[in-house]
Amino acid sequence: MDNLISIFLFSVVMTITPGPNNIMILSSGLNFGIRRSIPHLFGIAVGFPVMLVAVGLGLDSVIAKFPYMHNVIKTLGIAYLLYLAYKMFITKKQKQVEQQSKPLSFVQAVLFQWVNPKAWVMIFSGIGVFTSSADIQTTTLVLALSFFIAIFPCNGSWLFLGFQMKKIIKTDLHYKIFNRTMAVILLASVLPSALNI
Repeated sequence: MDNLISIFLFSVVMTITPGPNNIMILSSGLNFGIRRSIPHLFGIAVGFPVMLVAVGLGLDSVIAKFPYMHNVIKTLGIAYLLYLAYKMFITKKQKQVEQQSKPLSFVQAVLFQWVNPKAWVMIFSGIGVFTSSADIQTTTLVLALSFFIAIFPCNGSWLFLGFQMKKIIKTDLHYKIFNRTMAVILLASVLPSALNI
């Protein structure tokens, strides 16, 4: 396979650019720290490649047969992201985070991939660009492995950045501004998908 470098570069660019996963892991790093956010990061690293393999090896034909399923998944995803954005927006104090919130668990992060609009775009783009009917299975597995490798440094850097922001964001006002800003950015990342339902 001659396009291994292209596949890996695609994986890196797709995972390091802003999107729901990175916005949420950044917020988790600030609000909960690195150690408590590790299950969230591992959930992304496992959940997205598993989803990619499922779609690449057959789920796409189910969605093609029942197109409404894609809209159902998309609508549920957007609704869940709106809920998460709302929860971020109303958090005003660091104590609220400590008392009322928990970081996403491994299982929640795995399941979140299925309702993440950017994840679907990444999968259909990757499969569309890099596979042919002759090698769809092999290329899908290579894509999944490439994303698995890329997620740790790329999404992990957002987690680390969030943790480092603790040095700047110290007061309740800072937390309020940060969480509301992240909520608005999360909404903005969902808007294109919401308009296409």
